[in-house]
Amino acid sequence: MHTSFKQFLVEEEKTVYFTFGRMNPPTIGHGKVLETLAKKAGKNPYRVFLSQSTDPKKNPLPYADKVKAVRKMFPRHARSIMLNKKIRNAMEAASALYDEGYKNVVMVVGSDRLNEFGTLLKKYNGKDARHGFYNFKNINVVSAGERDPDSEGAAGMSATKMRDAAKENDFTAFSQGLPKTVSNPDAKKMFNAVRNGMGLKEENEFKRHIQLETVSEIREAFVRGELFEVGQEVIIEKTDQVGEIEIIGSNYVIVNVNGERTRQWPESVQVVEYKYDYGTDKSVKHMKKKTPGQNEGKARDRLVKMVDKASGRTMADRQRDAAKATANRKRAERDLAKFRSGMKEDDERKKSSPQDADIKDRPGTQPKAYHSGLSKAQKISRDRQFKRQSKMDDDNPAAYKPAAGDKTAKTKPSKHTKKFKDMYGEENSAEKLAKMRIQRQKEVNARKYDRMMDRARTKDTNKKNRETK
Repeated sequence: MHTSFKQFLVEEEKTVYFTFGRMNPPTIGHGKVLETLAKKAGKNPYRVFLSQSTDPKKNPLPYADKVKAVRKMFPRHARSIMLNKKIRNAMEAASALYDEGYKNVVMVVGSDRLNEFGTLLKKYNGKDARHGFYNFKNINVVSAGERDPDSEGAAGMSATKMRDAAKENDFTAFSQGLPKTVSNPDAKKMFNAVRNGMGLKEENEFKRHIQLETVSEIREAFVRGELFEVGQEVIIEKTDQVGEIEIIGSNYVIVNVNGERTRQWPESVQVVEYKYDYGTDKSVKHMKKKTPGQNEGKARDRLVKMVDKASGRTMADRQRDAAKATANRKRAERDLAKFRSGMKEDDERKKSSPQDADIKDRPGTQPKAYHSGLSKAQKISRDRQFKRQSKMDDDNPAAYKPAAGDKTAKTKPSKHTKKFKDMYGEENSAEKLAKMRIQRQKEVNARKYDRMMDRARTKDTNKKNRETK
């Protein structure tokens, strides 16, 4: 209730200061904006409104969590940081402030957004639109400083750098963007909250990047593997000796000088630079000396010529021998391929039928059914005989000689044998077979005679029946 008309006039002219930003996540740069806002407001009230946009790339923190984090991070301004889901942009914030009774409004923003918000707020002043209605007497937009903490790629600490640090799991860089009053557990909690909003998993182990100064350019190049190679000729600066690199260590090289090994630092040796160009006779001669086997080949050729001269062999003889050796090699390769093919077939047969445990390791297949009830010696003898007989001709009686164990073995007749015996019995002489055929024919003829007599009697009966009617 107003006590006087003078007080009413003072309240009519009251001014409010406010700012609007993403602060996702909040940084020490945003803290400076809040301090500037409070300083410019002086004894006037001020408000802080935050955007409600949420996306993994630029706005990982949800609106309510972000407001809570900003209030906790900057407790001095906590009462002025608003939580109102109906206010989604700067114009809706202006409408809400106008509804509170303020007639003058001052917005504090980064220097790069002065014109944007100044034009926007004044454009809709006194106009009823989707954002609501406001009709301020005075609208001013002032700068919070030379840098907007929310701007992308700006120098200094920014929300962009904080998000990048969270993405790279660099907690050290992330924590540098938070006020010193934020505890380490709270910093880690916000770090993981940002990572969750970006679709990344929480981290319990945080990377701490330490940038060390370069000790030596030569050492750095050595570590990168850009200085030396095994086999290179180098000169030791201290003794002017020329040697060859045999081993490249972590921070040293082993140089072989005339059969003696010495350990040298990368700074103490230099690669030998030859004055002749590559492709010249000197370079070819030098590279042949360094190529293993070059001298051995020459010695071998000289030895072959000496042997040929002593034995009277000619080039044609060597070519003929080489052709024979090639033919023998190809024949051996074919035999080997054939042998491997046979082994493969044996393996397939072994897989398809159970093998005898005593002789399954012998070449070929050893079906368990062929050796059942026999001793190991009989099984081996039986296998040998099978292999011999498989190579005999079909008309050779020895190919059908019984194997070990066949005489005493109890054989099981096949289904075809059983069927034959059922039809013809155990004996199968020609006379018996003839008698059986005659007997079957008699039975057939008897059945035919019976049918003929039945038809005749039926015919006579029908005839008599017609006559009696």
